[in-house]
Amino acid sequence: MGGHMARSILRKGHKLVVFDVNESAVSNLAEVGADRASSPAEVAEDVEVVVSMLPSNQHVLDVYNMNNGLLSSAKRNTLLIDSSTIDPFVSQTLGKSAATSGVSFLDCPVSGGVNAAKDGTLTFMVGGSKENFELAKPILKSMGSRVIHCGDVGMGQAAKLCNNMLLAVSMIGTAEAFNLGQRLGLDPKLLADVVNSSTGRCWSSELYNPVPDILDNGGFGVSLMAKDLGLVQSAATKVEATIPLGSLAHQIYRAIIAHGSAKKDFSFVYQFLKGQK
Repeated sequence: MGGHMARSILRKGHKLVVFDVNESAVSNLAEVGADRASSPAEVAEDVEVVVSMLPSNQHVLDVYNMNNGLLSSAKRNTLLIDSSTIDPFVSQTLGKSAATSGVSFLDCPVSGGVNAAKDGTLTFMVGGSKENFELAKPILKSMGSRVIHCGDVGMGQAAKLCNNMLLAVSMIGTAEAFNLGQRLGLDPKLLADVVNSSTGRCWSSELYNPVPDILDNGGFGVSLMAKDLGLVQSAATKVEATIPLGSLAHQIYRAIIAHGSAKKDFSFVYQFLKGQK
């Protein structure tokens, strides 16, 4: 995701300094005009805006570390944009640390997956002040087609987690319906036509149908969905929200991982359910 986002920034004519623990990712971007940095701290030394895209809470905390990370070297008024999907409370902690250091922080998780990152059509859900949101808009628009202000720091993450919980639940529901239909003897393409012109229509049935040969899917892995649902579970526990279907979806995706299919696309839940008796 981060590599595609970086290429979008370069295509818009921005100067870019990059760092990644994966040297090949850095080399690929250097070949198309990016400058290299040897650490997160070096990335932030002489830039106006930093965009991070990382896998987990701990990765983000390590990269923003005030001892040797972004917050240790960012100049005053630097705008830090984190597009990782993490715990909203971690984003809020980073926002407070950034304010103490005299820099600005936004949490800006994305929706759209790898294909939207390639095409520069991501949706950004932004948490932070209105002023910082306006400052960030031009750079976010270079990577996406929609930029939505969701409220204070942490609210971008909250919106993303709610969206992904609903996506997981709807994907599982779609997979169950199409598995049942097939076992009853229905042609899946005919069923898709019925559902997508009826009240069962949803993104998972129409644009990302999990039945093989209906659509060409790929880009959001089972392990990533399970990670996001784990974040949902943690956040719901902290605010005492009841999410029975979200919790069940988390268990199902964890079962798929235990089945040995962590690297499959999250729509693989159809194949997983199909194999159950």
